[in-house]
Amino acid sequence: MSRYACGPSSVLALITVLTAAGIPTAPAYGAEHDFVVAPAQVALTGDFDQVQLLVTEAGVTEDRAKDLTADATFRSSNEAIVRLSAAGRLLAIGNGTATIAVTVDGVNRDVPVQVSGVTPLPKLGYTEHVVPILSKAGCNAGACHASQYGKGGLKLSVFNFEPDKDHEGIVRDREARRVNFIDPDRSLFLLKPTLDVPHGGSRRLTKGSIDYDMLKAWIASGAAGPKKDDAKVSSIEVHPKRRVGVSGYRQQLRVVAHYSDGRTRDVTAWAQFDSMDDSIVTVTRDGLTTMVGRGQAPVIVRYCGQAEIAMLVAPYTTSVQLPGWKNNNFVDELAANKFRELGIEPSLLCDDATFLRRAYQDAIGTLPTAEAARAFLESKDPHKRDRLVESLLDMTGDPKLDVHGNAWAAYWALKWSDLIRSSSDSLGDQGMWAMYNWIRESMRSNKPFDQFVRELVTAQGSVYMSGPANYYRIANNPADLAESTAQIFLGIRLQCAKCHHHPFEKYGQEDYYGLAAFFARVGTKNSQEFGLFGRESVVLVKSDGEVRHPRTNQVMPPTPLEGKSLEDPLDRRRPLAVWLTSSDNRFFAQNVVNRYMSYLMGTGLVEPVDDLRATNPPSNPELMDALCAHFVKSKYNVKELVRVIMCSRLYQLDSQPTEANQSDRRFYSHYEVKRIAAEPLLDAIDFAAGTQTKFKDLPLGTRAIALPDSNYPDYFLKTFGKPRRVITCECERVPDPNLAQTLHVLNGDLLSNKISEASGRVAKLLKDKQPHEEMVAELYLASLSRFPNEKEREACRQMLATAPTPKEFYEDLLWALVNSKEFLFVR
Repeated sequence: MSRYACGPSSVLALITVLTAAGIPTAPAYGAEHDFVVAPAQVALTGDFDQVQLLVTEAGVTEDRAKDLTADATFRSSNEAIVRLSAAGRLLAIGNGTATIAVTVDGVNRDVPVQVSGVTPLPKLGYTEHVVPILSKAGCNAGACHASQYGKGGLKLSVFNFEPDKDHEGIVRDREARRVNFIDPDRSLFLLKPTLDVPHGGSRRLTKGSIDYDMLKAWIASGAAGPKKDDAKVSSIEVHPKRRVGVSGYRQQLRVVAHYSDGRTRDVTAWAQFDSMDDSIVTVTRDGLTTMVGRGQAPVIVRYCGQAEIAMLVAPYTTSVQLPGWKNNNFVDELAANKFRELGIEPSLLCDDATFLRRAYQDAIGTLPTAEAARAFLESKDPHKRDRLVESLLDMTGDPKLDVHGNAWAAYWALKWSDLIRSSSDSLGDQGMWAMYNWIRESMRSNKPFDQFVRELVTAQGSVYMSGPANYYRIANNPADLAESTAQIFLGIRLQCAKCHHHPFEKYGQEDYYGLAAFFARVGTKNSQEFGLFGRESVVLVKSDGEVRHPRTNQVMPPTPLEGKSLEDPLDRRRPLAVWLTSSDNRFFAQNVVNRYMSYLMGTGLVEPVDDLRATNPPSNPELMDALCAHFVKSKYNVKELVRVIMCSRLYQLDSQPTEANQSDRRFYSHYEVKRIAAEPLLDAIDFAAGTQTKFKDLPLGTRAIALPDSNYPDYFLKTFGKPRRVITCECERVPDPNLAQTLHVLNGDLLSNKISEASGRVAKLLKDKQPHEEMVAELYLASLSRFPNEKEREACRQMLATAPTPKEFYEDLLWALVNSKEFLFVR
């Protein structure tokens, strides 16, 4: 027996015996740095079958085990049976058995290999063998032969979503001149990508490579086309799923496909690999990753319509202490775990004034009154931050404190009206008001969010009397309804799957049109009978109506994403609503949690915030899971979700980054500064100046956050990015500042007119003849929600002494405060 045949435990036992006997022993790799090979034994089946070996350090936490594949040497006992590359990839050559010797630092492991199904004249399948080669080479990508008109006369479908037509184009189009059955090497299909003849797409294939030989064998065997009973790839696995290492660490990936007929197959050779952040992780076309920076980045792995990720983590430092960190709730516990994993030290807590203004703006889009600010800042209550949050959410149970319900309802109705696209352009005035009033009342009553969505999705009746029925006038066909519903309430962008398979997700046309089928029997009719206004539309459920697959013309049964078809004899939308809001539907809770993390923290756990998919994982999956579980347990209580986030230490961190965390944009090590949105910013200017903006057709005193429509001729709102509500995307409201906004507040008449208004705050303070110190404090509290510091007080005294008049000084002071970053941003 070889001395390497014994296992790690035997080696350790032997060393223990020798040491106890006083016999000196040299450090043994197998004892301290043992390794394992996966798979431990290999079965290669069929011509050109390949398997990637992974050599991994043993005896180490799984996600921190070192990959030794690149350091290992591999030797086949019989290259007539199995041949392998320097990177440890096995290739079936002939039938029989062989052994692969894997050696690392003089230590050997043997991997037995069984090869079967190899034939003298290989017959390869189009779906299983040819398509993966074309996909990996990029031939069926949108920039190449899958572009609108194809390239060089050859037109392929995007990601092979029409295999029959693609096969026809390769084998039979142009009088079959692309393949040569007598001399496959002379096939244009091979000459072009190898650059033996000019090819606009550069070299995509190397003559004599395995892929070349496979395509050549396919042509030689008759270039068989796709079959209806071809097994499909149902899922893929990536090994390892996660690795933590230092900058410079390398990790070979292995990909295994699961087929609909129960088979599994190593497809590492034909999988496509892409890094989501090349500044942190790079990856070769063979799946070898290298950590080149610090942070966390996923590598996307795609194969035959399926996608998965491998997460690579390179900590900023080897350890972090988190001095002074105290967990307020589970949010902090899971955030701290991520800080320790990544070696990121978070910023300290923000001061009370910053938290006060932040909490008011994030919860209700409103500034605190000067009196409320003074009371909070002077309070010695150690729990005053928690009490403030509960008061803003009307969760104290005390009617004297729970007075913010209307502001909460208005602010969050504005958010959801934007997403749902409630606008008089599409609904008319009556329909828009009906929709807005329903949304606002739902927010005011803190209606459970699952109930809110069910009422919307199953709505019917008069669009004037039933607010949610207007959802079916905004999106008025099954395709638009499927896209809108998926993006708004699941955070899934299905648009790509309308025409072809999603490039970074598992969804295809079957999923798209299966979801659309739920809305196929929703219709509208005109009526004189409903409502006070007459001539309105009525949303109703018809007795017939189907959605057909555009390529196969097959009637699509109503089917939820990743589920089985659901039917209801009366209204297909009812089972859809149940599935949509089910606790088993992980996307529903994730979507809401992610949006509110983005609203409150400045960045979602997933970005873009409405693009949830397997290949776009959360920055902190454990935190996402915990928040979702809490949200579901609370019976979809949005206020409770907001409360637990805002009461966390994580939310209360200072926005000023430290030298150690200044590069972090995803893990919440410091609060993300946000520009105040258009409507709450206009309200804040009005509040600070003591004025009111008059909006068309609305009574004086209506706040900007309470505007029900997207159409108001207000230059300020337009300049600061109030959305027109034409797309179901958070991106329609652009948060980034621009030059026009800066010039508008610096040089525009709006601000100066409000500040100098005769009934404004400055005029009232002068009329009341308040002492100078009190007037300055009032202006600071009304605008920045804090007292001026001593340096600012002294500067104000000096400027007052040199000002032409006190009125001009106080107006200039308020103008400067409103134009400060501290006023214009939530920080």
